[in-house]
Amino acid sequence: MRLMQNRLLIHYLQYSAYTHPGAYAEHLRLQVPDDVREFGKLVRAQTIHSMVFVNGNTGSNSDLRYGDMTKVPWYRQREDDVFPTVSAMIAELFRRDARGFVIDRAEENRLVVTCRFVSLLTASILKSKSIPARVRSGFAPYFDVENLPQNTSVDHWIVEYWSTSENRWVLLDVDGSLEPNLTFDAYDMPRDVFDFPADAWLDVRKGRINGDHFYNAGGHSGLQAIAWELFYDLHCLMNNEVIYWHVASIAHIRNFPHLTNAQLKEIDNLALLMTNVDENFESLQTMWNNKKDFRLLAGGLL
Repeated sequence: MRLMQNRLLIHYLQYSAYTHPGAYAEHLRLQVPDDVREFGKLVRAQTIHSMVFVNGNTGSNSDLRYGDMTKVPWYRQREDDVFPTVSAMIAELFRRDARGFVIDRAEENRLVVTCRFVSLLTASILKSKSIPARVRSGFAPYFDVENLPQNTSVDHWIVEYWSTSENRWVLLDVDGSLEPNLTFDAYDMPRDVFDFPADAWLDVRKGRINGDHFYNAGGHSGLQAIAWELFYDLHCLMNNEVIYWHVASIAHIRNFPHLTNAQLKEIDNLALLMTNVDENFESLQTMWNNKKDFRLLAGGLL
């Protein structure tokens, strides 16, 4: 058991192509605070979520907790597709403000990105400080989203890091940490406040919950939306935090509606393994190394 845990933690110390900070590794290690809460607030100050950007100074930002959106240039657009990696994000942060990671970054110099990107930055900083970390994809029922029924669980990405002192994974949501209606500590979340996609998939497949409870920002719900998050989560667990436009071929919207019962049962088995990642890590790696439909991506130019 000890050997397996060591292998697991070594795996999550490794950078991926997306979390690697490139030439900025030493900057993250030495110049960014070690305390998770401190650097979480710092990361949050470098970004504006694209929904906040679109909605402006309304809703949860009516008190300008996310900054004054009128100060962001009118021509700025969502930048998810422009800076898909941590090294690209950090380079642009320095280009816009040569001081780098600063708590008083002006609104016009922040990146307009979504939760994936905040999670990538958070995980990269943790790894740079020799703390095992993994990005997780799933659903958050704790956001109030306009035009959606109350308690709908919306797609969201967060981070887990390993606490050596407590011998456990700590769940944190830096991106959502400023939301006004949170009833828990965003830097040490109870696991039951986040809907992991493996549980969501199995609950819907077994009829324990209506699939429409789980909603994707693109307007999809049900098993299709859950499948996307499930395979995003698998890729994250394997240190491959793919962009939104890329998804495992089996879950692509042109393929998913035509899956056979046998293929759906294969996904059931994957979801069952993912309900206990650490215990089933070797089996998940075996699947990752052999199951083409789960690993090869579709979308964009793929």
